[in-house]
Amino acid sequence: MSQPTSDAVQSSLDESRKFPPPDAFAAEANVRSMAEYEAIYQRSIDDPEAFWASIASRLHWFEPWDKTLEWDAPDAKWFVGGKINACYNAVDRQVADGLGDKPAIIWEGEPTGADGEPEVRVLTYADLQRATARFANALKAHGVKKGDVVTIYMPMVPELAIAKLACARIGAPHSVIFGGFSASAIRDRVEDGKSRIVITADGGWRRGNVVPLKQNVDDACAMTGRIETVIVYQRCHNEVTMQPGRDVWWHDTVAEVSDDCPCEPMDSEDLLFILYTSGSTGKPKGIMHTTGGYLVHTYLTAQTTFDLKGDGNALVPERDTDRTGSTNDVYWCTADIGWITGHSYIIYGVLPNRVPTLMYEGAPNYPEWNRFWDMVERHKVTIFYTAPTAIRAFMKQGEEPIEKHDLSSLRLLGTVGEPINPEAWMWYHQIVGGDRCPIVDTWWQTETGGHMLTPVPGATTTTPGSCTRPFFGIDAACVDEQGVDVENNTGGILVIKKPWPSMLRGIYGDRDRFVETYWSKVVTPDGTPHYTAGDGARIDPEGNFWIMGRIDDVIVVAGHNLGTMEVESALVSHPRVAEAAVVGFPHDVKGNGIAAFCILRAGGMEAEGFEDELKQELREHVAKELGPIAKPDKVILADALPKTRSGKIMRRLLRDIAAGREVTQDTTTLEDRSIVDKLAKQA
Repeated sequence: MSQPTSDAVQSSLDESRKFPPPDAFAAEANVRSMAEYEAIYQRSIDDPEAFWASIASRLHWFEPWDKTLEWDAPDAKWFVGGKINACYNAVDRQVADGLGDKPAIIWEGEPTGADGEPEVRVLTYADLQRATARFANALKAHGVKKGDVVTIYMPMVPELAIAKLACARIGAPHSVIFGGFSASAIRDRVEDGKSRIVITADGGWRRGNVVPLKQNVDDACAMTGRIETVIVYQRCHNEVTMQPGRDVWWHDTVAEVSDDCPCEPMDSEDLLFILYTSGSTGKPKGIMHTTGGYLVHTYLTAQTTFDLKGDGNALVPERDTDRTGSTNDVYWCTADIGWITGHSYIIYGVLPNRVPTLMYEGAPNYPEWNRFWDMVERHKVTIFYTAPTAIRAFMKQGEEPIEKHDLSSLRLLGTVGEPINPEAWMWYHQIVGGDRCPIVDTWWQTETGGHMLTPVPGATTTTPGSCTRPFFGIDAACVDEQGVDVENNTGGILVIKKPWPSMLRGIYGDRDRFVETYWSKVVTPDGTPHYTAGDGARIDPEGNFWIMGRIDDVIVVAGHNLGTMEVESALVSHPRVAEAAVVGFPHDVKGNGIAAFCILRAGGMEAEGFEDELKQELREHVAKELGPIAKPDKVILADALPKTRSGKIMRRLLRDIAAGREVTQDTTTLEDRSIVDKLAKQA
């Protein structure tokens, strides 16, 4: 995601801040010119069904589809009647084509041994086929059937990918929960998804410490009676409690089954997974993605955006690369598989393209700040996809950790998850990429499933701070509330006007919320709803999109969406807090920080000097309730909050206060202006 920042916006439009595709790269790329991009894009918009059908035909289908698209807004069905399996296309197809001995996943653990070397495992496609088939049979042995939701709460180990693919293999939708979330988050997602089985590990390594995953699952089990089976992978060999009749070790359960498990032919619209994302109000939303359309979209976007060379099914057929699967590419997305980025661009989009995908268990700065660059050098990574939060953190450490390593293998860089400011873009381009690597700054969401706005390497002239153009088949626009396109450089609502294959199919168990959240904000006078992303944007005179930030109350922290209502609810659950308001503010490393304004219950302040202790207690309380990522960066203890006469909290004023800006906005509707002045002094 991209966002223009202050004076950098205009300077980034200067010719000196535009980056044509490097000649050496353009010669290799599938789409080599802007004219070629424009021609393909126009075809994809004029006849999207023909375009997406041509892409879908490159994947394996057990049965062909009868109709490419059925569209009755807001409901889409893609490749109607087609039978397909995501695991078969990610794994078995490569084995069937004679590529079983090719590397599929390269994994590195965080700890290093006595010799200073980390643990590394390489799984071939044949390895994955056996492992996913065996674990799929283990799931069946525990009563999992097609359509049953399986909850996965694991560290970044190969078994996480195996568990997901095993679910896809037998048609059991998976619900992956990020390993940094708390027991309460597990309970909420298990209850909402009606899941009775959880796959976890004894723990995972993070900055040299063990994250107690099994203990968190045990705590969640104590909160709900729904969980009947817990399968535990032994990663850290730490002591855990195993409850007889409920808990079983991974290694024991796979030892009892065969590795012969054919992939289940799935209807294109069968549910592949649920992934929960935060909303501005209420509980997290269970975003539903189905099999066929999601796989087609992520397959193509991974191949085109990252210029993957493993398969060769290029958009321009005469430039197809070697179909034997031989490739020098090693692709690394640093995201956790618990997020949509890991779903789409570690597993489902990459494996069908026959390029090795690198998984890393731990933190980017363990044991030192050069860990990422050491890995790039050792594994000869060619394509590197990370978050602006990480880039800004690396910037703070200077160039020394990078200068220790040979990064000449890199040929393409990417960013994902949040806005990247032009200064960080330039540093990434110059210091990490050596002024030679194109940067693909991608905008998309959990809900969209795959890339929506992105440069096409080899064709697109990039501008720091802009995610440039829509991907093929994506009819994006900036409009007003009536769906009318706004003028260039005028902020508007970012919408998608036409359906695309990987679009969300709904919110699990909540049809009304699906319609209200995504399809009611922008409706044209003739009654046509547009998909509303929740972001504001503008389009510059050259047709490039600039993301201007959220239009709701979701805070993007280090690339993760956090709902203000969730954090506020966690704060108010503390016995000393009567009311809370949470807003985001600019943060040098995380992009956005969390500021919590809290009104205490009577008697909440017990003595002088108690404030600091209570603030830390509240921060830890939120971390316990929602996970460390939600821990507030600032806690301001207030006597009152700025409210309108009707009692509505004016969060826009709190955002200025949290950011340290002078409050110059209209405050005529405030009940008491002095509250703002007092809070500004406290913050």
